[in-house]
Amino acid sequence: MKRYSPALFVVFFILVSAGCTRKPEAASALKPAGFGAALVESSGGKQIGSTGMVLAQPVVVQVNDEQGTAVAGALVELSGPASVSFDPPNGLTDSSGQLTANVQLGGLAGRYQLAARTFTKNQKPVELKIEEIALGYQQQVGFQLDDKYCARCHNPESSAERVSNFDNLEVKPHPFTEGDTLNKMSDADLTAIIGHGGPALNKSALMPPYGYTLSKTEIEALIAYIRLISDPPYHAAGMVYAQK
Repeated sequence: MKRYSPALFVVFFILVSAGCTRKPEAASALKPAGFGAALVESSGGKQIGSTGMVLAQPVVVQVNDEQGTAVAGALVELSGPASVSFDPPNGLTDSSGQLTANVQLGGLAGRYQLAARTFTKNQKPVELKIEEIALGYQQQVGFQLDDKYCARCHNPESSAERVSNFDNLEVKPHPFTEGDTLNKMSDADLTAIIGHGGPALNKSALMPPYGYTLSKTEIEALIAYIRLISDPPYHAAGMVYAQK
């Protein structure tokens, strides 16, 4: 999973807002020159952003024909919850069969289910689902704590800013997106292992205790972040899901 600091979200939002003043053309006014049979995601899905902000990377979708060849001039329409906006919300695919759009998330923290749609020659709709994640204030705090204390071991991917230590550990830590494992743990279990280290739950002693480093509020924020980015999604009574 790619990681972006909240500060970069702000800078990107200002730059994109300044450059996105054109009004999108109504879908009914667009005249498709091509029609496809499939719609695939090229990039931009499963990003983590801040509520109300423009995602750091645009969403790119591609229309293909029955043989898997890219189709230029095909109409693509983008949609999502009422609080989400797209620039542009629709358009015709370019010479590579792709449509690129910037996505501004809504004001609620949660997982946002977006949809891209194109049409066959017989006007049959073909849809593609795309998921994005919006962090509220608490989850943003958790994101920052993860980046500072956890990601070096729990994230197996290295970046220019942070070299992962994951491969050097004899017992591999669970990535925070590993819902198959972490979703089975209660908040009390996660609080215990974060505060008292791996031995608190008979886990590896390579997981150090952070009870004297992080406050109760910070541990709660870290757990809130883990719950939101879980894959498959974490479901708990009372949790708000943005797509609903």
